[in-house]
Amino acid sequence: MKVTKDKTENSQAYLTVEMEPAELEAAMQQAYKTLVKKANIPGFRKGKAPRNIVESYIGKESIMEEAINDMIPDAYEKALKEQNLEPIAQPEIELTKSEPVTFTAVVPLVPVITLGDYSTIKITPEEAKVTETEVDHVIEHLQHQNAIWEPMERPVATSDTVTINVKSDAEGKTFVNRDGLQYAVEPGSNFPAPGFSEQILGMNRDEEKEFEITLPADYVRTELAGKKVAFKVKITEIKQEKLPEINDDFAKTVSSECQDVKALREIILKDLNAREEERLKSEYEDKVIQSLIDISKLEYPPVIVEREITRLLNQQLQYIQMSGVNLQEYLKAIKKSPEEMRKDLQPRAEKRVKQSLVLGKLAEQEKIEVSDDEVRAEIETLMATTPEKQQAEARQQLESSTDNIKDMLEIRKALQKLAETAKADNKPQEIKNE
Repeated sequence: MKVTKDKTENSQAYLTVEMEPAELEAAMQQAYKTLVKKANIPGFRKGKAPRNIVESYIGKESIMEEAINDMIPDAYEKALKEQNLEPIAQPEIELTKSEPVTFTAVVPLVPVITLGDYSTIKITPEEAKVTETEVDHVIEHLQHQNAIWEPMERPVATSDTVTINVKSDAEGKTFVNRDGLQYAVEPGSNFPAPGFSEQILGMNRDEEKEFEITLPADYVRTELAGKKVAFKVKITEIKQEKLPEINDDFAKTVSSECQDVKALREIILKDLNAREEERLKSEYEDKVIQSLIDISKLEYPPVIVEREITRLLNQQLQYIQMSGVNLQEYLKAIKKSPEEMRKDLQPRAEKRVKQSLVLGKLAEQEKIEVSDDEVRAEIETLMATTPEKQQAEARQQLESSTDNIKDMLEIRKALQKLAETAKADNKPQEIKNE
């Protein structure tokens, strides 16, 4: 067996392996012994036909295919040992010649990360600034949440909520048939069809109306795109929103911790500040990590990104299914195939891979350590947010994944160190570079 390492690029070794004729013959003989036991050849008991008869009966090509499929895995393992390679995933193998048997293997290797001098990274974090106007917007939202809907004896107006009976069909097929449907009248709404809200504006209680709407060419249900829908609607009730007055009683209704409007505004301001600080912290960390990526050298095999894409895609599909949405209908609605979804996730996956690699290298380079107590504390933190019915299974999974939790905590500590070092008012630290 002759092994040639053609090149090493992006943490992938490109090998060419050429088998000796004697190796192929040995594999052919073994393939014959395997296939003869399965073949029913007239005139011979199973497993007793000579090789030349078996080759004539089932074809020499079939025996060679069996031989090659059997010999390549062993040959690949020997090639790895000869070249002193340690793959991190399955290779891409391609048979390029059958005589002599020759195949190529693209071997994914451990990423090679060379960090830049991160003491040069200096970024000033933004301070959270929440305005009174933002507090006003939250209070307005709370007003709507606590509003009362009063029946009205007048024509339907924008922002009303109406109770309607609706029957409709598109070219003889049922579209929407509902009695007692609660419907928010908002011009521009696409439910149940674009222009529906506009059609019922001005109608009175107990009034009936018939009308047609032509669905747009890009309608989400493609089988109905461009078709006319005939509607028959009856208004049975019209309600208008009545907002509560903003006073101390309103504040007490919103929160038992509030005795007056002033206290309510203080709580809202504190909550908005906390959210804004968390958002700015996340943005700051993203900038710092990206700065480190920009000054570092990263080489990694594409399979790592593919793994991350698969993980992100599985998360997305699981969320869709948990929401009770049929996957095929979802894909039809967004007009994408699973392959297109994977392509859309690639930039996000690449970003996450790069972030993980540089932070992992930083943790290693700075000799960041995580104690068993810290791992146990993290498990308890995660358990605190787990529903009671799922706790037994969740604890078992977490306690069997302590290495992953430790890695995650090391990366978290590395990020904290990087973020602190990058603050513009900090002096450069002595950095250990390899």
